[in-house]
Amino acid sequence: MAEPAYRRILLKLSGEALMGPEGQSISPEVLGAIAQEIVDVQKMGVELALVLGGGNIFRGVSKSARGMDRASADYVGMLATVMNAVSLQDALEARGLVTRVQSAINMPQLAEPFIRRRAVRHLEKGRVVIFAAGTGNPYFTTDTAAALRAMEIHADVLLKATRVDGVYDKDPQKHKDARRYERVSYMECLQKDLNVMDMTAFALCRDNKLPIVIFDMTRPGNILRVVAGEPVGTIVGGVD
Repeated sequence: MAEPAYRRILLKLSGEALMGPEGQSISPEVLGAIAQEIVDVQKMGVELALVLGGGNIFRGVSKSARGMDRASADYVGMLATVMNAVSLQDALEARGLVTRVQSAINMPQLAEPFIRRRAVRHLEKGRVVIFAAGTGNPYFTTDTAAALRAMEIHADVLLKATRVDGVYDKDPQKHKDARRYERVSYMECLQKDLNVMDMTAFALCRDNKLPIVIFDMTRPGNILRVVAGEPVGTIVGGVD
């Protein structure tokens, strides 16, 4: 088995990544496939933490939240991330992994409270840690939660799994000559207004020199390839 390029990783998955082709909010088949990839990564000896979005169930800025107070809508979205976290936890433990869900909103029947030192200790013991409920505050995205948690646990990298295979200089769906970056600096992302993640999350990563890898998670095995250091997706940072 290949030697991992990173020792401690924060993997950000969108809630939509859990949806099935028939529109289920959480597809057991998709959930199982993601869980198996995480098992394979864990076998490499990598310390792995995850943050999941909640957009497959509810998104605070979506049409489903129309008419709601923004803070209330965001809290509902945070609860959706807890549902996703507990679902993924079950799939991982069915495959033999030891996991912990830590929530930024206190709900002791479902998850531990987020405690940074405890999370790090879980990782050191080989447990997969799933961070839920975002930052616990409205007006912040799960991208920001992922960046924040990655810094708090001293992750080597933030892996952002998406439905596109990296960062392009222009929209590849509209421009056939769009060029994908293999590596791009934080400064170039800002100057060219490249859509990497929300600006609060991006600023956190830039200010703390945390590299980001944007990659396509719809291709089976890509998580493992990224962890092994293969040229998959786009690496943001490290070349300023």
